[in-house]
Amino acid sequence: MDFRLTEQQRMFAKSVEDFARRELAEGALQRAHTPEFPHALAEKFAAAGLLGISIPEEDGGIGGTLMDAVLAIEGVARFCPRSADLVQEGNFGAIRVLARFSSKDQKERYLAPILAGKEIVAVAMTEPDAGSAVTDLRTTATPDGAGFRINGSKVFPNPHADTYLVYVRFGPGVGGIGSVLLRRTAPGFSIGKVSTFMSGANWAPLFFDNVYVPPEDVLLPAGGFKKQISGFNVERIGNAARSLAYGQYCFDLAREYVATRRQFGRPLCEFQGLQWKFAEMKVKLEASRMLLYRAASNADDGFPSGDETSLAKLLCNQSGFEVANEAMQAMGGMGYTQETLVEYCVRRSRGWMIAGGSVEMMKNRLAESIFERRFPQRPPRQDAGAASS
Repeated sequence: MDFRLTEQQRMFAKSVEDFARRELAEGALQRAHTPEFPHALAEKFAAAGLLGISIPEEDGGIGGTLMDAVLAIEGVARFCPRSADLVQEGNFGAIRVLARFSSKDQKERYLAPILAGKEIVAVAMTEPDAGSAVTDLRTTATPDGAGFRINGSKVFPNPHADTYLVYVRFGPGVGGIGSVLLRRTAPGFSIGKVSTFMSGANWAPLFFDNVYVPPEDVLLPAGGFKKQISGFNVERIGNAARSLAYGQYCFDLAREYVATRRQFGRPLCEFQGLQWKFAEMKVKLEASRMLLYRAASNADDGFPSGDETSLAKLLCNQSGFEVANEAMQAMGGMGYTQETLVEYCVRRSRGWMIAGGSVEMMKNRLAESIFERRFPQRPPRQDAGAASS
């Protein structure tokens, strides 16, 4: 079993790092503290081949692998953590579901502008009463002629996206869930008050007031829930990759700091307490990287294993945050100030322990695999209990 990157992968990773060093290192601090999505860089990323990396060439992508996309996140984040969001949006999550399940017409109208760096797509899935219990969503799609009328609301999506992949309910139960594509300019579609996460990123509620969706903008009809949620494992790979990359960024910065910063007449790295701290950080990063690379490398037809993804996301989320937090402690006041990106990485990595399936949900998923049985989180139905008595 060979755990080394191939020569082609090493060359690709180096080319990404060279691009990031040249184009992104300058201005990285300012970008991190600008809440708007970095649209201005998207076309530059497209020209560098960093959007649609694992999407087939016939669909306008690069035709690479999911592992290549992970390497791209790591390479970009090494010089500009904020810009790794562009790699995420252009390779993971909604764009993968769109590329896999959209019609030729939808690819031309929606996918092509995204791959060209001209537009951004975002998932609109979470609702005020449907977070981890995503199948409780209430946003409805009611037939109207050949199309549908959408009514409901969503929370937490990127308010700066051009297109939203909206999870909707065509009918009752899990089998009634599907998705539609909506432009932000659609009549009846509105974006509420823009708020800010702890990370500094923006979010806003979305409202659908009798929004008409023609049949050609239905991505997955009723019965499509399992297909679109399978793409969520890819989003989790991107989430895990950013967690790991942010932890690595902080580790590298803190390592340089303690190697040169002197206290009590000697460099900080000569104190055994800090040596042990960095050794533990290194173990967490390397262990997380192995699980992440395995999940990405073993992806079958572009969609990774649920178990491998859960393992990678759980450990990368925890390790990324813990390493960033320890790096901040090692750097003291300089780690805590906004003059470095360590405190920013701490805040961002903390959010990924919630987004894309919380770490607790990953543990639930793994427990079901371990014991080879389902553990429903919902309480037993009352009528079921009455029937058995």
